[in-house]
Amino acid sequence: MKKLKIIFYEYPNLIASIKLIFFLYLFFLSLQLMGDSMKLFGKEFANTLIQTTSNPLVGLFIGILATSIVQSSSSTTSIVVGMVAGGALNIHNAIPIIMGANIGTSITNTIASLPQINRSNEFRRAFAAATVHDFFNFLAVIVLFPLQVATNFLGVASEAFANMFQNVGGLTFLSPVKEITKPVSYYFIAQLKSGVSDGFLYKWIALFVALLFLFVALKYMTDSLKILIMSKARAWFDQFLFKTAPRAMVVGLLLTILVQSSSITTSLVVPMAGAGLLTLIQIFPYTLGANVGTTVTAILAALITGNIAAVTVAFAHLLFNIAGIVIWMPLKIVPITMAERFAEYSIKNKLIPVAYVVILFFIVPILVIYIMN
Repeated sequence: MKKLKIIFYEYPNLIASIKLIFFLYLFFLSLQLMGDSMKLFGKEFANTLIQTTSNPLVGLFIGILATSIVQSSSSTTSIVVGMVAGGALNIHNAIPIIMGANIGTSITNTIASLPQINRSNEFRRAFAAATVHDFFNFLAVIVLFPLQVATNFLGVASEAFANMFQNVGGLTFLSPVKEITKPVSYYFIAQLKSGVSDGFLYKWIALFVALLFLFVALKYMTDSLKILIMSKARAWFDQFLFKTAPRAMVVGLLLTILVQSSSITTSLVVPMAGAGLLTLIQIFPYTLGANVGTTVTAILAALITGNIAAVTVAFAHLLFNIAGIVIWMPLKIVPITMAERFAEYSIKNKLIPVAYVVILFFIVPILVIYIMN
């Protein structure tokens, strides 16, 4: 025991790194378990919901709601691609759903900022880092959705790309994060299902455990990151991964392609922002790269089908994100300032961030869909 204390005292960075690795895994596991738990509640509902779209505006809000339920834009876009390939959905109605999915996917990293709500300075930085993703997606939709409805520019451009790539065929990427978390999540849910007699209760227990893991992981990840910051980790991030905006964008792009989830990659930087390791200026281009990277899953799924309409929709998702970057990267001060101001406002009342998530991602889409369908 005495030797252990000496190790803790003499090698704080080593211990902090070990803790960070452990709680990073717990963080990834919590996201996987949260996604799997939400799918237990709503994957069938999301499928049904997507099929009910009647006009572009309804489709937009269906994309938000469906993605908020299944916690994955990749899942939503893959479902849409499959429905287009099967003839259950046309391209005109599919593209707005893809736009909505871009907004819906930002719910995960916003939730990931909430565990720090009792520590004002950390929460302000973390919440701003989470919502800058939201504001970019909102602003992209505000500009591009009316343009798409009026001109179908995404449909025309993506069809040209689809014709070039139609017969390329698909590839599959192995996600190392899913490989180490999916089996544990699957086993845990299976054990809950067999051990809890109430067929509905086990879903709530799984979701509660996922949120508990998320809160614990984020608390201790932030503590570990604070120690590592003092050992020049900040300088390493500044000088290498996030030194320039293009480099940060490439990091976000490649990491998202690797793990096949923008929710994971954008949520990953939230505790780093909370700990002061990354600034909002550095996080913003990283987020944009993650937005582009998340389109790869649907493109691969579409190429496998070989269906020209499905490939068109998948490329529409990619072109939508690229168009958003072209417009808002030069005007980055707008989403960054909006995120900073909203974070400042949110620390004054702890109900505001929670109400923001519930109202924006669930209540408003449900009302719009109900009223207009």
